[in-house]
Amino acid sequence: MALYFPVPMKTPSISRRKFIGAASAAVTLTAIPAPLLTAAREPGTPEASSTASTVRISSAAKPILFDPDQALGSSMDILSHDVVEKIYTPEMVKQCLSAGWGPITYRQNTELSIGAWHWNPNGTWSDLANKRGYFTGSTDLKEPIRHSYGYPLPHRGHTRNGGAERGYSRITDGNPETFWKSNPYLSSKFTGQPDSEHPQWIVIDLGSHEPVSHIRIDWMDPYARRYEVQYWAPEKASAESSPMERPTSGIWTAFPNGAITDGKGGTATLQLSSSPINARHLRIWMTESSNTVDTRPNATHDPKDPRSAAGYAIREIYVGTVTPAGEFVDLIQHRPDQNQTVTLCSSIDPWHSETDIDTRGDQTGLDLFFTSGITNNLPAMIPISLLYGTPDDAAGQMEYLKKRGFPISYVEMGEEPDGQYMLPEDYAELYLQFAAAMHKVDPNLKLGGPVFEGVNEDIKVWPDAQGRTSWLGRFLDYLKARNRISDLAFMSFEHYPYPPCEIVWADLFREPQLISHILDVWRQDGLPANVPMMNTESNVTYGNAQQMADIFAALWLADSVGAFLTAGGAVYYHSPIQPEPLRPGCHGFGTYGNYVADEKLNVKTYTSQYHASRLINLEWVQHRAGVHKLYPAACDLQDAAGHTLITAYSVERPDGNWSLMLINKDQSNPHEVRIAFDDAAHRSFTGPITTITFGSDQYMWKSDGPNGHPDPNEPPIAKTLASGTQFMTLPKASVTTLRAKAGS
Repeated sequence: MALYFPVPMKTPSISRRKFIGAASAAVTLTAIPAPLLTAAREPGTPEASSTASTVRISSAAKPILFDPDQALGSSMDILSHDVVEKIYTPEMVKQCLSAGWGPITYRQNTELSIGAWHWNPNGTWSDLANKRGYFTGSTDLKEPIRHSYGYPLPHRGHTRNGGAERGYSRITDGNPETFWKSNPYLSSKFTGQPDSEHPQWIVIDLGSHEPVSHIRIDWMDPYARRYEVQYWAPEKASAESSPMERPTSGIWTAFPNGAITDGKGGTATLQLSSSPINARHLRIWMTESSNTVDTRPNATHDPKDPRSAAGYAIREIYVGTVTPAGEFVDLIQHRPDQNQTVTLCSSIDPWHSETDIDTRGDQTGLDLFFTSGITNNLPAMIPISLLYGTPDDAAGQMEYLKKRGFPISYVEMGEEPDGQYMLPEDYAELYLQFAAAMHKVDPNLKLGGPVFEGVNEDIKVWPDAQGRTSWLGRFLDYLKARNRISDLAFMSFEHYPYPPCEIVWADLFREPQLISHILDVWRQDGLPANVPMMNTESNVTYGNAQQMADIFAALWLADSVGAFLTAGGAVYYHSPIQPEPLRPGCHGFGTYGNYVADEKLNVKTYTSQYHASRLINLEWVQHRAGVHKLYPAACDLQDAAGHTLITAYSVERPDGNWSLMLINKDQSNPHEVRIAFDDAAHRSFTGPITTITFGSDQYMWKSDGPNGHPDPNEPPIAKTLASGTQFMTLPKASVTTLRAKAGS
């Protein structure tokens, strides 16, 4: 996910996400009025006629059908309590909706902080007397839910991923009373399969290659009876070979004495090899559980709950060598913070307690979300907590929404399992368990995922026994092998194409290919043709950058939307819908929002993406009108490097108008174009032609730290071209919509 304030910027290898925590004040801002149509430049001159490039509409081709009220939307993510109170006022909701987007998707953030989500603050604990264990939200219709929060899991095994700023691993925290525990729903008791079908694992990153001959594991109940200790062997001696970020750049190799077939639990000290082996990454690969429960007097897990004895648990790990005198030389940094030795894990038990609540991030209460107006009176996409939740709780959430009568379009299952380093078979197993529970509540629920992080290439994982490395391919194979592919009603992913510190203007030329390529990748992975692909969160980059506020972002957004639909994407959600303040990023200050706002969310003016959003939603397409027909369109103009300077997207609207969205990515030069229909009817525009243009002549970002602002800062320019006009000018660095009737 993209990063919002106040989360520090993360590297591309780490889960990307937003978190909003500013207070807010009153906002009074009038939406841009409908543009006036005026003549601008006289078209059709000899110069224009002789130099114009052709934008060709393939109107004889089979069109792609889409309804903007289903296909073009925005999102609402985690906020702070104060911001929730401000955003959901009638005035602010009206302002948020003025960008024109249709449906909305509710983003689930607690899983990125490795927390359980109490979608309903009222509910039942499995260990009610101690208010701990596994929480199930109440389905009773009491006071409307206005706020909800996450509960960071106390048995986490991750040091650094999406929740790095708010937690640390319990495996190397130096406290023998804390422990990591795997997700019980991935054990044989719940899967009905041998534990070896869902191996659970811990990866240890020593930070550099070190001599390793011994490991000491302080097991907790349940412990591993069968496991193997391995080290990462790069294919090539390279610092870039990482088992997590480049999982196909090496292989996991067992230490000579690393295979254990009769583990006894307790504190096990193992001599892995007779002489030290230089290694940086180690993996403990667990394939058979003891299925024993902690029976100590101070045990926290209920021994009567079958989940307590399911999976694996480790208190602390020690890695290193042993001196001739028998002293263990430990390489692990044991500390309860981010400076501990890094560990990553396969899964985490969703067990937690009432005191684990984290109120720094507020997931909007479901009642407030649906009754505030932010859903635009359209069915909304809703998430459930899957990675760190329980099937019963997800089913309860669906039952609650059904009782309320809130319209749901789709349900996303979890959040970024790839960023949480979950193997596809584990996610698929949880997906099916949760789907079964939820479909008992409502068989018609449309469920989907996996909600990938923004990527431009296929997501790779460690090879399985068949050598398969595609995450999505293996996830799909798991569902197909169990005749459950019908439980996948849609496939979802996020789109944040550019690293924030590497964005250059030429990246604009790449967007159509990037988006079409990744959609093609998902199909090549085996996604059935009848399963729609949805981009459920998107923006220029996953980390803040000044280009987010510049005209660059407007051109990117228009091109991204058009290219996505042209490539066969079904639903595109632009993120986010609410105002945000300027924040420091790469090369200056920027913002994901549609507005330039201060720390209290007082809106000063609009960003370029706001204007682009209105061109897309209020000029190019026609909301509340029905199905549109999207026809292929292309321009033959290229620069010396072979870049296509002008991209075009053509729709036939329900009102009978043909509408084009034209993006001139040449930041220095305007270009003359001629529109041509490529069909036997030899169509052309008839009657007046309405054009609306927004570009660098109207908007340019001036960098001034937190006081950055656009200058010039003008609204889009409207023009009317006379009937029969054949040529028009596209200003430099601009988005133009053109709309008119067409006939023979």
